[in-house]
Amino acid sequence: MNGRVLVVAGSDSGGGAGIQADVKTITVLGGFATTAITALTAQNTKSITSVQVMPAHFVAEQMRVVISDIGVDCIKTGMLQNIDIIEAVVEVLGEISPKVPLIIDPVMISKSGVRLLEKDAQQALISQVFPILDLITPNIPEAEVFSGKTISCVDDMLFAVELIKNAGARAVLLKGGHLDGDTLFDVLVCDEGEFIFQDKRIDSINTHGTGCTLSSAIAVGIAHGLGHKEAVIQARNYLRKAIIEAPDFGSGHGPVNHGVTLK
Repeated sequence: MNGRVLVVAGSDSGGGAGIQADVKTITVLGGFATTAITALTAQNTKSITSVQVMPAHFVAEQMRVVISDIGVDCIKTGMLQNIDIIEAVVEVLGEISPKVPLIIDPVMISKSGVRLLEKDAQQALISQVFPILDLITPNIPEAEVFSGKTISCVDDMLFAVELIKNAGARAVLLKGGHLDGDTLFDVLVCDEGEFIFQDKRIDSINTHGTGCTLSSAIAVGIAHGLGHKEAVIQARNYLRKAIIEAPDFGSGHGPVNHGVTLK
């Protein structure tokens, strides 16, 4: 089964994150990727030097023409950039029947410090997108914005997840990579229950695009009919192997190896 995943996100000219990472991940994990590009970026492993944002109506048109012809089993969003694009995406999602699962990677700021979601769009994401999403995958800084709380330990993560769910999100996977320590914790709270995933931290600078990669791996699992927990487990296993086998390209935060398989 080739689960059809429509990715609404920005393009990474360096190939490690964004649409490029999404398409590679979905393809390797047996899905079929379609795209609606929200922005073009000029970037490499060291920095983003320029961003060209697409008009919101064009983002919506990309979504509509794909859905009307090819269809979709899951939608994943990454970089949405501004209120106009968020509202356009929400409008298209409202036209889909029956409801298609929506996975949100709330991309806010790049590793090099470039803002990829305008500040005034953060509330629009909460008020308009939270009520319709199936799973959101924030990292620690993003979860601190959504919850209004400082996160410095696993207990803080659990508390923040509950606050994010109370704000309207059906399910939350809070990624703990920004916390200190040799052990990495991720927290998933969904209809299936509360789960804490624990692994030894991988010592690597090749982590560019890990958020995009993880959320797309989850999306293709959902498109193939997996539940939240099983899709997250598969995605985490894939990402960890991709980091371990990274090609070590570039002189900054290099890309992972999206070509790895779980067999």
